[in-house]
Amino acid sequence: MGRRFVLFAHVLMTILRTVAGVLLVGSVIVNFANIIGRYFFSVSIQWAEEVMLFLMIGCVFLNCGLVGWSGRQIRMDAIVSLLPRPLRAIVELVVTSIIVAALAWPVVSMLAELDQRSQAANIPLVLPQAMLPIGFLLMALLVGIRLCVPRPADTHTLEQPNI
Repeated sequence: MGRRFVLFAHVLMTILRTVAGVLLVGSVIVNFANIIGRYFFSVSIQWAEEVMLFLMIGCVFLNCGLVGWSGRQIRMDAIVSLLPRPLRAIVELVVTSIIVAALAWPVVSMLAELDQRSQAANIPLVLPQAMLPIGFLLMALLVGIRLCVPRPADTHTLEQPNI
C-alpha cells in the first residue's frame, strides 16, 4: 500500500512540475512578446504584467507540494521542537498547510461570488487567489503521504526520484 502512495506522489509531483514549467514558460513568452512590442513597435501589451504575475503565482503555489514532499516547508520551530517527534510531524502538517488553506478559502469563495476581475486582462481574480489553498492542500496531501510511508533511517526526507 505504501508503494502505491509513493507512486501516486511521484506521478502527482511530475504533473505539478510540468504544469509549473508550462506556466513559467508562458510567463517568459508574454514577457518576450511585451519586450518586442515595446522596443520595436513602440506599443506595449497592456495586460502583460497582470498575466505574468498570475502565471508566476500559479507556478509558485503549485510547487508547494514539492516543497512539502522534500520536508522543506515552513515550520513553527520555536513551539514544534518541544513536541515529541510523531506529534511534531502532525502539527507541522496541520499548521503549515491545512490551516492556511482553510483560512484562504473564504477569500476565494467571496471573489468567485462577486466575480471580481483584474483591471487590464479581465481575468477572474478567483483563479490566482485559488492557487493558495490549492497549493497548500497539495502540500498537505504530499506531506501526509511522506509521513505515512517508511523513511530511510539516515535522512529525514525521502529522496526525489529521477523523473
